[in-house]
Amino acid sequence: MDLLTLSGVSKTFDNGVQAIAPMDLRVDAGAFVSLVGPSGCGKSTALRLIAGLEKPSAGTIAFAPARPVIGFVFQEPTLMPWAGALANARLGLDLKHVSRGEADDRAARALHRVGLKGFERAYPRELSGGMKMRVSIARAIAAAPKLLLMDEPFAALDEPSRQALNDDLLTLAREDGMTVLFVTHSVFESAYLSSRVVVMTPRPGRVAAEIALDPPDERDVSYRMTQRFSDGARRVQDALKTAMAGETA
Repeated sequence: MDLLTLSGVSKTFDNGVQAIAPMDLRVDAGAFVSLVGPSGCGKSTALRLIAGLEKPSAGTIAFAPARPVIGFVFQEPTLMPWAGALANARLGLDLKHVSRGEADDRAARALHRVGLKGFERAYPRELSGGMKMRVSIARAIAAAPKLLLMDEPFAALDEPSRQALNDDLLTLAREDGMTVLFVTHSVFESAYLSSRVVVMTPRPGRVAAEIALDPPDERDVSYRMTQRFSDGARRVQDALKTAMAGETA
């Protein structure tokens, strides 16, 4: 069943730059969908439109049966440097005026789920890049979102941290029944995480191809060594090359 539908959505900014040309996209409830494409093709803009942080210039964005609770994880952790991990993970709940006791409990559970039990009082300066991103993810899942939007969250991390967070994200999505829309530049990351990969053209971004994948529900580093994974990554790579060639032809 569709959770999210974009119909003819476009976005032109006040300076005249058209980030997204008319774009149609459907996202099923419970799916893990990645958006891949060259820099500046409108991937991040699409997430911001879906989140309601920007308004489309044309077209409609619809949710079924109603707008779900949405979590957003940005490329940078955007943590408050003066606050500990618990307070940072609690921020979204504080903004919704959830009682302090309940907010603390939910934030602490979220930190535990992302592997940061015992770091509740740690300040961002005391955390590694991967740990900061885990706090950012904890802040998002503490609100119990049904739709999680992620804008290149692991791009700045080393490969071991990135792969560990890939695995943890899949576990969280599966356990919570979340729908995930994930922006990445990495063909391999998209093929590992996704049930479907949406390939976009250079700006103005359009949907050039949609690649349906069939990864196992539970996967780990061994899956990256399989022919099944390699074939999926190759299909995404080929579609991306075709999209790029179509723009320059």
